[in-house]
Amino acid sequence: MKKVLSVSLGSSTRNHRVETEILGESFIIERLGTDGDIKKAVQIIKKYDGKVDAFGMGGINLYLKVNSKKYTLRSALPIQNAAKKTPMVDGTGLKNSLERMVIDYLNRENIVDFKNKKVLITSAIDRFGLAESLEKTEAECIYGDVFYALGIPYFLHSLTTLKRIAKILLPIVRHLPFKVLYPTGEKENEESKENKTIEKIYKSVDIIAGDFLYIKQFMPERLDNKIIITNTITEANVRSLKEKGVRILITTTPEFNGRSFGTNVMEGVLITLAGKNYNNLTQQDYIDLLEKASFLPRIIYLNDEYKKIEEKI
Repeated sequence: MKKVLSVSLGSSTRNHRVETEILGESFIIERLGTDGDIKKAVQIIKKYDGKVDAFGMGGINLYLKVNSKKYTLRSALPIQNAAKKTPMVDGTGLKNSLERMVIDYLNRENIVDFKNKKVLITSAIDRFGLAESLEKTEAECIYGDVFYALGIPYFLHSLTTLKRIAKILLPIVRHLPFKVLYPTGEKENEESKENKTIEKIYKSVDIIAGDFLYIKQFMPERLDNKIIITNTITEANVRSLKEKGVRILITTTPEFNGRSFGTNVMEGVLITLAGKNYNNLTQQDYIDLLEKASFLPRIIYLNDEYKKIEEKI
């Protein structure tokens, strides 16, 4: 029995555990939240180090990447360094492959017509694969990185411009406490905040893509006819989005017992299946494993005819 444990800085109310079989291997997949407490996360990792097959680092990234340059987040280092025996991944390696595959699939199969659609991407720095794939579909992309991470009401319309700004800001931002950059821990359970600027953008776009906690942070009462592309969704989140009028919900990670785990969990599963040092895994290795495991995007028509379609990417 393989075990993948995601230790997250996120809310403990979102804890989840499933047993499943993937490529003939039995897995226990579990997520433990620490409500923003880094010390508690370190304690959990030390307790299970060497006793599980892979750790997922949830609620925080180990690093952010622009082109080939990596910027390690200082807040994540104690968590990474706590694991001495068991490999730890934060989902970054998988996001780049998986989210490109999902967008290509949705576009190719005419499930979503992206051309000339307005798309809000909450953070392209965190999801360059997603952003680049959406630009290739000729969608009109709006990037919310500066707003969601720093609270500055400034939105970009060019991925090239975002990369230039990121090269200037990331050497500074990487030293900030992660709770400043991301609504983790208790902030996950807070009601959505009112903000006129972002509310106008939510209303003007056709599609909202990115991290669900970023999306939820400023989510208005109504999201009629919108398409949401995200992950780490609970059954309660699905009900809420349906009530708000969302037309289609797409999660880039598959469903396990009504829950879509984060990419850190799925990457933990894949490196366990890979059978070689995870540091040597290439993007093509991830693609091959995804296809072999038949990991499926979850597509839910919330306010069309509420049906779920699962197709192989």
